[in-house]
Amino acid sequence: MNWREGVALALAVGITAGGAWVLAQRQARQRLGVPGVRVVAEPVFGEDKHVVGSNSVWLPDRVLDYQSKVVPINKIVEEWLPRDTVYGHRHYTAGDGFEVDQSVVLMGADRTSIHQPQYCLVGSGWRIEKQELTTIRIEQPYPYDLPVCKLTLLANVKGPSGRAEAVRGLFVYWFVADQKLTGEHQQMQWWIARDLLRTGVLERWAYVTHLAFGSPGQEEALYGRLQQFIAAAVPKFQLATGPRTAMLPGSLISRPGGL
Repeated sequence: MNWREGVALALAVGITAGGAWVLAQRQARQRLGVPGVRVVAEPVFGEDKHVVGSNSVWLPDRVLDYQSKVVPINKIVEEWLPRDTVYGHRHYTAGDGFEVDQSVVLMGADRTSIHQPQYCLVGSGWRIEKQELTTIRIEQPYPYDLPVCKLTLLANVKGPSGRAEAVRGLFVYWFVADQKLTGEHQQMQWWIARDLLRTGVLERWAYVTHLAFGSPGQEEALYGRLQQFIAAAVPKFQLATGPRTAMLPGSLISRPGGL
């Protein structure tokens, strides 16, 4: 090794060591943010009824005329996600039999709890036919537009006759932290990095999902039911809200306004 190579190696080692020291100092000062959803000291259980965690995301047992039951945490999900992940999962059934599956995954200090759903859905046998960024109007505690991502899904499943039948699915999700809402995974990742660098606070993001099933051709009606459910459920479990949306006089056009 000549002297130039020696200097280059020394610089590389110094830069690496310095970067590691800065990262270690930042992690030591890192604080965990406040959740944007309700967390309660109630255990959540796995499929074999063992305790997965001592805390859970609180979800209402009733929404409109929907009754619900708690869904245990899937074994694969439990093994795959970090131990400090907090869950909430309920399956709702309306009086006419319409069903909505609602779940919340809340990250702790390990941000890998939060992921994009597209990979899991495709791996579960769904085909994503359409992806849209849109909003759902929430009326409580005041009117605001909740940003969401809506996935239109299609799958072939075995029916009662044993023949394959087409099933339509609508999957609506968003990400929420303390006074932050987005339907975009990249936007959430940007905010995590920005806020961590600016303030040393790791915002505690939650990933909220809703899934409903129907028949092909009934997408509009299916989404209408899902919108109605989400609008009623969100004020019960979500603490974060968006900017107030006011109606312009004599118009159906809405605009964002101050709180």
